[in-house]
Amino acid sequence: MVHGEFWTLKELFVLPNEYIYWSIQIVMYPYMTGLVAGAFVLSSLYHVFNVERLREIARFALVFSFALLPVAMMPLMLHLQQPLRGSHVLMTPHFTSAISAFGIVFMTYGCIVAAEIWFVYRRHIIETIAKLSGKSGRRAGESLLLLIYRIISLGASDLSDKALQADHKAVRLLAALGIPVACFLHGYAGFIFGSVKANALWMTPLMPVIFICSAVVSGIALCIVSYAVFMEIRKFAARRNDEAMISAEQLRGIEDHEVRSTSRYLLLFMVLAITLELLDVIFRGYTAVKSWDIVREVIYNKDFFKIFVMQYGLGNALPLLLLLLPGLTTRRACVACVLVLFGVLMMRWNVVIGGQAFSLTFAGFMEYHLPIIPHNEETFKEGLGGALLVAVTPFVIFYFLNKIFPAFLRDEHH
Repeated sequence: MVHGEFWTLKELFVLPNEYIYWSIQIVMYPYMTGLVAGAFVLSSLYHVFNVERLREIARFALVFSFALLPVAMMPLMLHLQQPLRGSHVLMTPHFTSAISAFGIVFMTYGCIVAAEIWFVYRRHIIETIAKLSGKSGRRAGESLLLLIYRIISLGASDLSDKALQADHKAVRLLAALGIPVACFLHGYAGFIFGSVKANALWMTPLMPVIFICSAVVSGIALCIVSYAVFMEIRKFAARRNDEAMISAEQLRGIEDHEVRSTSRYLLLFMVLAITLELLDVIFRGYTAVKSWDIVREVIYNKDFFKIFVMQYGLGNALPLLLLLLPGLTTRRACVACVLVLFGVLMMRWNVVIGGQAFSLTFAGFMEYHLPIIPHNEETFKEGLGGALLVAVTPFVIFYFLNKIFPAFLRDEHH
């Protein structure tokens, strides 16, 4: 059975060896890397540009970006027919191809985020080591946490004002350095598509820029929704615990302030992303190159509902309207952010799947049917089950990562 034959439906004149080879996992791949880049850019707005209104959510976005990072390669590993070869990208990176350069960019970005988190949480780590070391009758979890902290502290124990100022400078430098690296991490995914000369829908120099802008939009939207959900959990726990350090009403005030402040930046990046996407469509129609006839058939006929209703309508216009209406509430902002995430996912879908929708004969079409119920390993990996596995994994990683680096830690000394 040929890879892609399970989910490809052909129409009219299609070559015998043509199938939808890049399926849902290749849709999830730029989607997840975009979330990584967008979350990091959100955290950098505070660390680099001193946007005090984003102080609370910036720490959460940094830890959440680190939780998303390992999942960036997960769709590729699930898609590969020989997944053990996937490590070659990281172990033997080089710049002779875009996908090989990903190894260097990915490892560089991972080191930057890990180092930034270390400097942000260094004070917390040292203070926790001192607290747990002097505690008698430690529980098993506390002993394990103490061991982890002793390892990752790297022997650092200086909490003088000079050392803490050096930490703040290091965080700002790493955040500033991480912004272009994060953009390149995701922009190269758009570069891969935009440099495919054989595909009329992908071949555009705007593709990397569109990918970067939509990445920032999706990352900020995911952080807003996730932050609001976790704050609701914290408020519920505070109501149950009368001796909580911070009350539910205080948490509500923090949540509303952070969500409204972050939504303003989301709105700014949304306008930029929508403008670039519409500019690309207008440019294609105006230039009307030789392949425009088949591309027009895909955009305005075959995928009209997916592009103009689901992507631009539900995913762009409606959330833009919700964010622009006065009296923005946390609930309305979260609804808008969910729609934004859906719109960016549809954008990735329309690029990846839509780009394969027409045959190289320019006289036939192919349609992708997402496998819902898997009947073998391949239909699970390339179907709904594999996509949900990729989507859930970052939250599992964040749960354990939050135990070590508390994403909601309030640093009164910062």
